[in-house]
Amino acid sequence: MNRRRFLVVGFTLTPLAAALAACGRAGNWAAGMRPIIWDRDVCAHCTMVISDRRFAAEVCGSTAVFKFDDVGCAVSWLHDKAKDYPWSADPATRLWVADIASKDTDLIWLDAHAAHYVNKTSPMGYDFGASAQNQAGAVDFQTMREHVLAKKEQ
Repeated sequence: MNRRRFLVVGFTLTPLAAALAACGRAGNWAAGMRPIIWDRDVCAHCTMVISDRRFAAEVCGSTAVFKFDDVGCAVSWLHDKAKDYPWSADPATRLWVADIASKDTDLIWLDAHAAHYVNKTSPMGYDFGASAQNQAGAVDFQTMREHVLAKKEQ
């Protein structure tokens, strides 16, 4: 294949390759996240299928990504697996939560440590939903974490 033909084929296929790459990334996934396949992926903590997009969470560490159906499951899993996954305590480990105010078709992902948590009935009964906006009665990540772990101990 001569150089001219190679360049023509390359320029012709580049938009197709870009379009195909975009298809696998449908949604507003935060940098570093792996897309959750709704109604197929299962929660790493409770093994329930992840369906309710408003409460989904994802942990991305140095060696792996774990997906959750409830922020309470993510918090419990991080607590339970601290010894198995020492990277989970590293500040570089990312924890994302879906903003409960976002639409199913256009989810907004929040840094879980910066989000505000409001009382909402959630899939696994931890009853917290993440919000980008501070609202009356909202709590911070640490307070939410303490409530989840206390509920787990009951």
